[in-house]
Amino acid sequence: MRARSALFDVFGGYLRGRGGSATIAALVRLLEPLGFGAPAIRTAVSRMVRQGWLTPVRLTEGAGYALTSRAERRLDEAAARIYRTGSSTWDHRWHVVVLEGVPARGDRDRLASSLRLLGYGPLGVATWVSPRPSPELADVLEDLPARVFHGAHDGSDADLAARAWDLDGLGAQYRGFVAEWTPVVSAVDGADPAQAFAASQRLLHAWRKFLFRDPGLPTELLPADWPGAAAAAFFDEHTARLAPAVTEFLDDCLNRGGKQRSTA
Repeated sequence: MRARSALFDVFGGYLRGRGGSATIAALVRLLEPLGFGAPAIRTAVSRMVRQGWLTPVRLTEGAGYALTSRAERRLDEAAARIYRTGSSTWDHRWHVVVLEGVPARGDRDRLASSLRLLGYGPLGVATWVSPRPSPELADVLEDLPARVFHGAHDGSDADLAARAWDLDGLGAQYRGFVAEWTPVVSAVDGADPAQAFAASQRLLHAWRKFLFRDPGLPTELLPADWPGAAAAAFFDEHTARLAPAVTEFLDDCLNRGGKQRSTA
């Protein structure tokens, strides 16, 4: 886990629902159990400011950083897929992106990574599909010439999904996720809030990687006994189990500066 990824997880998983801002001192306290020092966090924050994800703000506790509107959109969409809070209905139409011309190799790889993150799968070099449109698609495409439209598939939708995504490989990755993380998180009982936060954060980081692999397909497009359902239940169970201790640690890190000032 890199400091920048950890910050995205902290802002998206914990701070987004608390105003989306924090002082640099609070961020240092939050990421200490993950082994990050102040220099690494300051460097990552500076990079996120330059990239348009964070903006400097003045908070009651002192100088801090807040999410930009662009970051809020990205994190809200990611959270809907991580915690599966979005609508599960599907109108049996696909959102289709057809690139008019193929970008150079480096640009093509970056575009492919961004489209996968938004839930699109490739049918070819220039054609991508998703079961739903992404509000961030326009930002990703920017000035690239492309045609975007909704359309029904004249054939098996499940076959189309299996072509755009490696569902067998993804299912195996879900089973591996549960097998790897069961002994790790089961050993954490929440008695130590910092340890619970670190375990929950690492679990979230590992789970978030599925955003790049799993588009969140409707149930009717998935194989029977889909392993992703068991993996999601496992993630939800341990996230909820550790939540009280995580909240205690989070409250302490965010409030400590104010308490220290008030007693000075």
